[in-house]
Amino acid sequence: MAATKKAVLGPLVGAVDQGTSSTRFLVFNSKTAELLSHHQVEIKQEFPREGWVEQDPKEILQSVYECIEKTCEKLGQLNIDISNIKAIGVSNQRETTVVWDRLTGEPLYNAVVWLDLRTQSTVENLSKRIPGNNNFVKSKTGLPLSTYFSAVKLRWLLDNVRKVQKAVEEDRALFGTIDSWLIWSLTGGANGGVHCTDVTNASRTMLFNIHSLEWDKELCEFFEIPIKILPNVRSSSEIYGLMKISHSLKAGALEGVPISGCLGDQSAALVGQMCFQDGQAKNTYGTGCFLLCNTGRKCVFSEHGLLTTVAYKLGRDKPVYYALEGSVAIAGAVIRWLRDNLGIIKTSEEIEKLAKEVGTSYGCYFVPAFSGLYAPYWEPSARGIICGLTQFTNKCHIAFAALEAVCFQTREILDAMNRDCGIPLSHLQVDGGMTNNKILMQLQADILYIPVVKPSMPETTALGAAMAAGAAEGVGVWSLKPEDLSAVTMERFEPQINAEESEIRYSTWKKAVMKSMGWVTTQSSESGDPSIFCSLPLGFFIVSSMVMLIGARYISGIP
Repeated sequence: MAATKKAVLGPLVGAVDQGTSSTRFLVFNSKTAELLSHHQVEIKQEFPREGWVEQDPKEILQSVYECIEKTCEKLGQLNIDISNIKAIGVSNQRETTVVWDRLTGEPLYNAVVWLDLRTQSTVENLSKRIPGNNNFVKSKTGLPLSTYFSAVKLRWLLDNVRKVQKAVEEDRALFGTIDSWLIWSLTGGANGGVHCTDVTNASRTMLFNIHSLEWDKELCEFFEIPIKILPNVRSSSEIYGLMKISHSLKAGALEGVPISGCLGDQSAALVGQMCFQDGQAKNTYGTGCFLLCNTGRKCVFSEHGLLTTVAYKLGRDKPVYYALEGSVAIAGAVIRWLRDNLGIIKTSEEIEKLAKEVGTSYGCYFVPAFSGLYAPYWEPSARGIICGLTQFTNKCHIAFAALEAVCFQTREILDAMNRDCGIPLSHLQVDGGMTNNKILMQLQADILYIPVVKPSMPETTALGAAMAAGAAEGVGVWSLKPEDLSAVTMERFEPQINAEESEIRYSTWKKAVMKSMGWVTTQSSESGDPSIFCSLPLGFFIVSSMVMLIGARYISGIP
């Protein structure tokens, strides 16, 4: 019998999209930007103590192998020849910190996730050493001193994990964010793996000078980080190395395929949304929520709580572009919390159904400050609260309030962005898994009081990584010239409430945010000690008791 003829689609590009909640591998047609196939695996998060968030680097790597393998199988079922995959890009959760042994390839500790709060006392001690009139950390990195960024996580590992200390002493330790760990592993690992990162990921470590685009000696001395363990910094679009399938992977056809694109997930989404012009912005709804505005070739420093960061550098000899960023820690993570911790939904998709049943939060407000508050407050003492509860409140209202919380937080960072840029955004381009929720998108338009515009293909993070990989010198299968970029079909959500109602809801939200601040002391967030309860104000017990009482009757659906 004649062999089945494989479909000829021209050059294809793969993208690893390694996020906080899941890993995906997606394959695109480089000529049309069409998504041909993908596979997704959820990733476990571990919470060893209050405020601590960890992941297993080996599980993350295994999930990448699994996603590549399953996607290649799906392509085979579609009669698409995987030998047409000409390049692979990597997009990743940023800041999450891994230290591993370069001789064995074994991680020396779990990955300390960007959401982790264990380093609060480290941050407070370091901040005392920064002169008030010369914040050299912020001026060099664009970042506030915060638990969010990699340098303090790495400092904690060096201070507290003997295996890490010993490996550094014996010159065996390598540090990297998730992109570095994956690229090193996929290009051979202990057998010649390439230890590198790109400028966007490096710019989130608090060790990288965003002006000179290199590791900064003064910053490394300040945080007492040995430069020798840091990866080489490269552009976001160049050949870093070739795939070496040392793993028992069926997708052997990817052996020798160049890994040639690397962008932190939010930069990848900016590229995937084709925000290449000064002033273009996008908001990504994932585990957290991230609004980035391209500021062109100039660093713009925020006066309203936003970060200055590297947007992308699409080639070794290409210019670097910068962005202003508003970062919200908890967006999609609040839905996962309602599912895994409270059990009021069985799947993340059910949240839309619950919210639709009531169409309002009925005065209930949910501030999901599980990891403190990020932009524009940068308030590590904040914790999550649900307030405005009555005996009428049920799980549907709490579900609706959770969706509203994502939208209110976006409004806060958009307001800050508008004040910094001086020109208000006329619409908001959005992407990420949560944008499939139509109630969320309509709420967002109502709360911002501007149109929200969503691409019909929401996988813009992976698309950005694929574009960077396909456009790399030596690959050249994806043109980034404006005239060659594929037109994207958009879905548009217009505001449907009046401006006055929008403002009233927003001002009540801000009142709730104020009540979420000042809950914890340094000792409680650092140690995970039960004495945390001694440091909490009485209001915590009142709110908790109300939640428990109402939870017993209404969250479970008992009338």
